[in-house]
Formats: sequence, structure tokens, C-alpha cells
Amino acid sequence: MADTLGMAAQAAGQAMRLGLYVGLNRIVDWRTSALGRAPPEKPQSSVPSQAELLRDLVGVLMQDAAAVRDGIYPPMADEPSLPVQIARIREMLADLPSMVSRRNERDVSSAQEAVDVSALPDYFAQDFHFQTGGYLTDRSAQLYDLQVETLFYGAAGAMRRQALRPIAAFMHGRDQRQIRLLDVACGTGRFLRAVRLAYPAIKATGLDLSEPYLTEARRHLKELRPVDFIAGNAEAIPLDDASQDIVTTIFLFHELPPAIRRRVAAEMARVLKPGGLLVFIDSLQMGDGPGWDGLRELFPARFHEPYYRHYAIDDLDGVFSAAGLEPAGQSTAFLAKMMVRRKAA
Repeated sequence: MADTLGMAAQAAGQAMRLGLYVGLNRIVDWRTSALGRAPPEKPQSSVPSQAELLRDLVGVLMQDAAAVRDGIYPPMADEPSLPVQIARIREMLADLPSMVSRRNERDVSSAQEAVDVSALPDYFAQDFHFQTGGYLTDRSAQLYDLQVETLFYGAAGAMRRQALRPIAAFMHGRDQRQIRLLDVACGTGRFLRAVRLAYPAIKATGLDLSEPYLTEARRHLKELRPVDFIAGNAEAIPLDDASQDIVTTIFLFHELPPAIRRRVAAEMARVLKPGGLLVFIDSLQMGDGPGWDGLRELFPARFHEPYYRHYAIDDLDGVFSAAGLEPAGQSTAFLAKMMVRRKAA
């Protein structure tokens, strides 16, 4: 039966989020400009108009509500309590002067100054997005979701949840108690929370290199059935061969060097069972969406994304095919690209 009330609730919640994050996005742009941000590079390719962006943004929010109507997942909210949200908004805005200063100076070392990074790969021990503390401090873990939602006008959760559609198709007729799912680079656990709400009995595991982000993930899921969390590198996933039915990875590959992307793809394929499902979500690439390539040119100019330019032109089909992962579907949702692959049986 169609859950029209759930759809209405999800759509209403998303409308409120849209207003909040569009407003925050404008405030952040105004504050960074006032603080003397260097002008971005002028893209050679075309960029979408505000009307086009808004159309696609509303489109993915409506897809999110339609998934609730269709029973793919229950209504979901991504926000902390109001006092926590207000406190984090204030902290994010207070941190802007430091971020802008380091952005103008191209300084990406605050994570290395805050913690011991000797055991971490070099590509991880830097400040992506010029974020204070990179991915390695408690403060950055607490602010990350707010910063990402502000960047994506409140659509980050809706884009992540697109991965639940192919998972729902895979799960049809299967006993979720017997299914193992691994989320690679799980971060603060937002997607794992969505998985747990949709599939309370699935055997879920989250893997990430950042202990502070895993701590935040545990907090996000503390009232739900436990998820196993592993502090580890996706280049050498500490799980057995053919041990997982589903592997997901969301917004990871654009922050990996080219050779590491291929290593991680091979590792994800290794831990998947024959016939298992990989759901990959990351940024759009060049050519995804007519008239949008200028956005991909601007992104690494405005934010510290040292591997993004290559990601935007990388042959992901070739990467996954070389790892033994066969095509099973592909789609886009606002600024995200989803690729569905199956391991050869």
C-alpha cells in the first residue's frame, strides 16, 4: 500500500530543510566574500543557471519523498536536536575566518598539526575542503554533516538515500537477517543510519580511517540495533574474501588518488560474494548532465580537492570492470552519480 502520509511528511520535512540550507549557503557565501576570498577560476565550460540547479535539487527531494511512498524506506530526518543544531551552526560560522584564511594561503595542514598522522596514508592526512582538522578531529566530525548539507543545499541525505533503491531491489525475497552489508568510508554514519532504519535486522558494518568520525557514527546510531565499526583502510579491508552480500561507498572516490581508487575497487570486489551488489555514489563526472561541466571545473578551484580533476575524467566503468564488477545500472540525482555493479557469479 502506498504510504501517502509518509510521503507528505518527508516532502514537508525536506521543504523546511531546503529553506534552512539555502539560507545557510547564502550566509556562508556572503561571509567568505566579506572575508576576502580570492575569486574562483572562470570555468571554460558552461554552468547551470540557478533555475536549473533548483529544478534538479527539488527533483531529488521529490524522489526521496516518492521512495517513502513506495515503501523503499521509512520517513527519515537527518537533523540533530534543535539546540545541538543551533550550536553547530554558530560554531561553523565562527570557524569561517580560519577556513578562509587557510584557503587563501592554500594551507591544508591543520589536521597534521592537530593529531599524529604518521600511521595514516599521506593522501588522507590533509584538509579536504580546507576543513579545519581535516577528517581527523572531534570538532570536524561534529561539523561535517552540517557543512556538507550547507554545500548541497540540504540535499546530501536525499542523494545518499538513492543507494537504498538498488538495495531494495536486491533484498526482494531475501531474509535481511542473513544479509551482510559493508559501508566503505562510512564517515559519520549517516548512510548506515538510513540502512538500519530501512533494514533493522541486516548485519551492517562501517569501515573508516578516522576514529573521530567513527565515534560520531556510533553516536548517530546509538539508539538503534548495533552496527559493527572498524577503523581501517579501504586499500586493505580487514574482512574475509566473499564475506559481504552488499558493499556501498558514498563520496569516497573523488578524494582518492587514481591508483588508490583501483586498489579500493579491487578490495570491495574481493570481499563481495559472487553475485553480490556494489552501490557506488559520488560526484558527477565530466559529461554527466549537459551544461554542468563548469561546476566540476569550479569545485576543485574553490575547495581543496587534489584528486578531483582526475576523478572527473576517470574511466570508472573500466575501474570496476577490471575488478570483476559488472554493470547493473546507473543514474544521476542532482550533483551525485550512482553506479550499480554486481560481482560475477
